[in-house]
Amino acid sequence: MSDFSATIQSADWKVEKHAPSIEAPETVKAGETFTVSAGLGTAIAHPNTVKHYIGWISLFFLPEGSKMTIQLAHAEFKAHGDSATDAPGAALTNPNMTASVALTKSGTLQAVAYCNIHGVWQSSKAIKVEA
Repeated sequence: MSDFSATIQSADWKVEKHAPSIEAPETVKAGETFTVSAGLGTAIAHPNTVKHYIGWISLFFLPEGSKMTIQLAHAEFKAHGDSATDAPGAALTNPNMTASVALTKSGTLQAVAYCNIHGVWQSSKAIKVEA
């Protein structure tokens, strides 16, 4: 059995254009909906071309004390300047997503992004849930 964890790269999104940023409150109230954003290009722009692009971002949550992550959201980005000619296409998809989430336990948010050239990258952020 292969260990895929060795193929997932991690870095600070402030200095690495492939690592997704996570924007969410540090603390939330149990059961109340809040917004989580995940994306690339927050600090350093990532190319968005036919040859080099971010294909998708998934957002996960790992509750404290659990070994099982929960997928919260997934977004695929399909327009990368595609064109039937050598000229750039008419549309580009910016690799960012937003999800509305409600949690009942503290834990860790994880964003995972796929670059067609540089593979899979992840970032995480702790979040505290108060009663």
